[in-house]
Parts: sequence; C-alpha cells; structure tokens
Amino acid sequence: MTKKPKKHSFTPSARGPLSGVRVVDLSRLVAGNILTLQLADFGAEVIKIEPPEGDTLRSWRVRGIETAWKVYGRNKKSVALDLRSDAGRAVVRELARSAQILVESFRPGVLEDMGLAPTDLHVINPKLIVVRISGWGQDGRYRHKPGFGTLIEGYSGFASMNGFGDREPVLPPMYLADAMAALYGYGAVMVALREVEINGGQGQTMDLPLFDPLFSVLGPQAANYKLTGEVKARTGSRSTNAAPRNVYQTKDGHWVCLSASTQGMAERVLVKIGRPELVKDPRFATNIERVRNGLELDRIIGGFIAERDLGANLKFFDEAGVTIGPVYDIAQIVQDDYVLEREALIETPDAEMGELPTHPVVPRLSGTPGALRMAAPKVGEHNEALLKPLLGDAEYDKLCQAGTIAWGKKK
Repeated sequence: MTKKPKKHSFTPSARGPLSGVRVVDLSRLVAGNILTLQLADFGAEVIKIEPPEGDTLRSWRVRGIETAWKVYGRNKKSVALDLRSDAGRAVVRELARSAQILVESFRPGVLEDMGLAPTDLHVINPKLIVVRISGWGQDGRYRHKPGFGTLIEGYSGFASMNGFGDREPVLPPMYLADAMAALYGYGAVMVALREVEINGGQGQTMDLPLFDPLFSVLGPQAANYKLTGEVKARTGSRSTNAAPRNVYQTKDGHWVCLSASTQGMAERVLVKIGRPELVKDPRFATNIERVRNGLELDRIIGGFIAERDLGANLKFFDEAGVTIGPVYDIAQIVQDDYVLEREALIETPDAEMGELPTHPVVPRLSGTPGALRMAAPKVGEHNEALLKPLLGDAEYDKLCQAGTIAWGKKK
C-alpha cells in the first residue's frame, strides 16, 4: 500500500455510554462476537469466557495470524475456564451475579444441562438479560440441528435468490446470517436494557436464531409469492423492482455499478448516453417496462460503458448527475481517498502485525462516541485480574491448580 490508513492508538481510560454495563460472553464464533463487540466498543465491560484452547474464532488464521479474532475480540477481556467442571460453571454463576447481560451460543438445551438455564440465572440475578444465539431457535423441530450460518443462508431463501438464473444458487462469501443476527441482537439488547434501567423492569431471555433476522430482511417475498404464485428468479445484479440497475464492465476491464431507480434518473441516463428517443420508447417509458425489458436496456447501457475506461465512465456519469460507482476489491478499498479521509479504515497497534488494518467504532456518535480501549486479548489474559478478587486468593489458586482456570493452549 502506498496510501496508509490513519493510525489510532488505544485509550484504556476512555469512557463510553455503556460504561458500567458488564457482559458475560459465553458465545463462540461470529454472531456472539460481533454482538458483544458492539457493546464493548461503546464502553461495556465484556468478559469473554473461553475454553483453554480459546474461542474457535481464533482458529480462523491467515499466515498464522488470528485476524478474525483481532478484529472482533478488541475491547474485551478474556477468562479461560473449563466449563466441563462444576467449579468452572460456578465461576460463571458468580460473574453473572454482577452482570447486566449474558450471551451464549450453545446448542439449545446445553445451558440447561450445565445448570446455567435462564431460570436459574434469574434466581441469582433477576435483572439479567440472557441472549441465546442458535441456528434455529430454542423451540421447534429443528432446535437441535447444527446452526451454522451456511445452512440458514440456504434455508432462508437467500441463496435461491442470489446469483444468475442459468447457474447454481450462490451463498454469500462472508458470514451474512451471523452478522444479521448479531446486529438485530445488539439492538434488542438495548431495548431490554432500557426496560430494566429506565422502566424498572426485570431481566428477560432473548431467543435469537440466525434464521429469523436473515429471513426478515428478505422483505415481502412471501407476500409477493401469495399474489403471483411465482418464485422470484435469480437475476444476477439486475433488480426486479427498478431498472436500470446492474454492474457493467469498462473498457479497461474494471466494473461499475449503476442504479437509476427513479423515473427522473432513468430518463437522465438515457439522455446522457445519447439515446433520448428511448425515453418515449414503450419498452423503456415506465419502470415496469424497463424491468420487463431489462436485458435489452442493459445491452444499450453496457455498450456505452464498454467504450470507456473506468475513470472516464466515473467522470462522465458523475458530471451528468447519474448514480454510478466503481465495483472495488479490497486492494482498491484500502487505497481509496474517501475511505481514508473518512477513516472508515484505520490502523491499530498490533504486537504481531505492527499495525492492524480494521474498521473503527461503528456508528459514530457526536456526544458519546465509542472508543478503542485495548487490543483483542490473549486466551485467559484477564484471569487473575477478574477472578482473584471475585474468588479470593486461596480459591483462585486452588482452581488454577485443578485446571479449572486455565491459560491458552497452543493449537
């Protein structure tokens, strides 16, 4: 990289709007870690309970570096416990006494088998919010099925809509179901926290399957099917709601994305590419007809774009007031002036990489912004600081000797 993101140092003493909120995080992999990252970024004390070998997310390595953990584990504290032991589970109960939120992602029923059912936790802490992440939910016929996001991305209808009609359905190239569940869950946690802190209510249990959020954001598919009896076909990057909308290849082999979802914008595109007569053409005069004749419309627009390189296309359409943008890969994103000037990509200190390129706290609040307080911890890094005051020296040493309290093991 020739252009560099701005360096951001950690500020351990930074106070966020969630300062004073304690979160016990028993989750694994992506959904729970993204949810608790949001809480941690805005000041909550997130205590990550990991097995001795660490969260499975740590195993997602690139050239030996735990990049996923470094991004999603920041601002958190790590305690390594053997939850197979009664003593380990007793430590979790003690931490839950002083917590406002507990997050878990075990298969339904496992928390009950461990003696940590929400009903049990609410006996010792009636105000506790328990977030239960799973693939399919805490009830229903699939409650015990494996809950990886890939299965949900297929089952929800997303994959069947994604891709091109003459090819196989396409799964997302990232953890979409997990991320959607995390962000839905984060918002719902804030609702539940408000009920406790503002309305004087009690804690509650959140059933957060990966399926529900992803299915909900697919919108009116069921209503559309009821009206038409037709299954939505895969159309690649074309939209079935508005046209023109697609990606088009430029003369120099790059790609642009263009969207003209209003009548005025669609007419402007046709005029600016030198085809004003098409504005009155019955095939393209209305949005309904443009969608119906989308292939021909794409051929016309694509032909114009294919005669110019990326820079010329962006300049031409920007000056014409048409909504167009480049289709970037990560090598282009990390060099982009907008991304760098907005500090949408920053660098934080990292012991292994020197500097870790990552996203900042999202979103940005003007009065009570989040902060980067510390890097992602090593497995069990905060065992002593958190557990010795909780248990006392003698009990802490006893559990360490028994292996109940552990430190990271190399994989």
